[in-house]
Amino acid sequence: MAENKINLPRGTETVLIVDDQETIWDFLIEALQKLGYSVLLAENGLDAVEIYRNNPDQIDLVLLDMVMPKEGGRNTFYKIKEIDAGANILLSSGYVSAEEVNDLLKQGAKGFLPKPHRIKDLAIEIRRILDESPRVKTQSGVGVS
Repeated sequence: MAENKINLPRGTETVLIVDDQETIWDFLIEALQKLGYSVLLAENGLDAVEIYRNNPDQIDLVLLDMVMPKEGGRNTFYKIKEIDAGANILLSSGYVSAEEVNDLLKQGAKGFLPKPHRIKDLAIEIRRILDESPRVKTQSGVGVS
């Protein structure tokens, strides 16, 4: 299994994880940090909007759970897009309809990952979105050890 992790795409950008389940945060934070990313955490949509509002230039990608208390993923998506129309938002859920996902993809979401997360799929999708983003300055070749 360690061999697979070596070959996963890596990065140095900052990812905001928005999820209300502690077991998911723990997995995502550890996995993304091992891949070189900086990670911020919001436990609900209200916190995510506040964190994004205070740090729009520091957050390169938002991994957004669609089903959460206080503020669901759909409303959180639109509020972050109001702050920054170019925000890179990757949707995630185990319980959302294809119709809702497709609607948000049409509104500018960059992709969708079903739960449970697989680290390989997560790493590939995050790297794809960041590499395609005109606003993210990739760190390719800088400080690679």
